[in-house]
Amino acid sequence: MLKIEAILGENDVMSISEALKNIGIGGLTVTKVRGRGKRPGPEIHASKGSEIFVPQFNDKYFIEAIIPDSKEDEVVNIIKEKGRVGKIFVTQVLRAVDIATGEEGESTI
Repeated sequence: MLKIEAILGENDVMSISEALKNIGIGGLTVTKVRGRGKRPGPEIHASKGSEIFVPQFNDKYFIEAIIPDSKEDEVVNIIKEKGRVGKIFVTQVLRAVDIATGEEGESTI
């Protein structure tokens, strides 16, 4: 099993979610977070346009999903196609346990 984490600079969550549903990825966690990347965020014009403010942190969207190893390339490609700006991280999941049923392994996802 793999954990896919994507940090998106723009709200592309719904198009990614729908595409993942179409390939059988049901579970998805989405969080709205604040952070900074390599590029500075958009300028904010304050005081009737006379002042320009560049915020230190900007809104971002964090997507997390546990997937079978066999779907890695497909999921990464969907996020790359549907997302406009961001990063994707893939890590190995050593163990997964369903609290309600006690099942372990890929059957939990």
